[in-house]
Amino acid sequence: MLFDSHAHINDPDLIDRVEEIISSAKKNKVSKITCVGYDYKSSMLAIDLANQYDEVYAAIGIHPSEARSFNLDLSWIEENMDNSKIVAIGEIGLDYYWDKNYKEEQKELFINQIKLANKLKKPIIIHMRDATKDTYDILKEYKELSTLGVMHCYSSSKEAMQQFIDLNMYISLAGPVTFKNALVPKEVAKEISLDHLLVETDCPYLSPAPYRGRTNEPRNVLYVAKEIANLKGVTLEEVMKKTYENTCKLYNIEMKEE
Repeated sequence: MLFDSHAHINDPDLIDRVEEIISSAKKNKVSKITCVGYDYKSSMLAIDLANQYDEVYAAIGIHPSEARSFNLDLSWIEENMDNSKIVAIGEIGLDYYWDKNYKEEQKELFINQIKLANKLKKPIIIHMRDATKDTYDILKEYKELSTLGVMHCYSSSKEAMQQFIDLNMYISLAGPVTFKNALVPKEVAKEISLDHLLVETDCPYLSPAPYRGRTNEPRNVLYVAKEIANLKGVTLEEVMKKTYENTCKLYNIEMKEE
């Protein structure tokens, strides 16, 4: 079975069809989904969905794009962490692509959420765009090595990949690995050991090649896994099994026979 390690079924484009989306995912061998928050409201929706559906787990946190307006009150994250269906803090990180004017605010928000993850012994889900060096430097300085994490929708180089793996981070690949001209994700897929790999959709964004340009859904993580298997010269079953196991390990979810 497959585990969509990062999805936004709490997004307005998807939330009204959640039951249909989960049913469709199951038909495509996707048995578990992590619904990831990016601000307070979406995090609360993620919790609601995780509480309602056995297949869904929640991650809660503040995305770097919120740094310009967020007041740094993170108490609500800690207050909700007694819920066993909340498996990570995320998505958090740095994004210099969309906004270069609030770098210091992004860094402060990122560091505070890493410290909270260390305290709560929860893994972190990292958003990184045009900010590889700063992201690495902050993780190296502030993340405890025992705090697991994942570089979500990884788009940086294969050389940087190993640096993040050395910090006890997993690497997650999404729809772009299926794009014809996406050379860097394909290089990463070929290079990375299956022991450090996760798969995701990041839905409703980044639909893989067969559905590029359409609204993405968890069921499409199957196409990500197929492309990785093809690039690595291994079976789809190997990719499915190992990425499922890795995701359960990252999020401290008990492995069960599907």
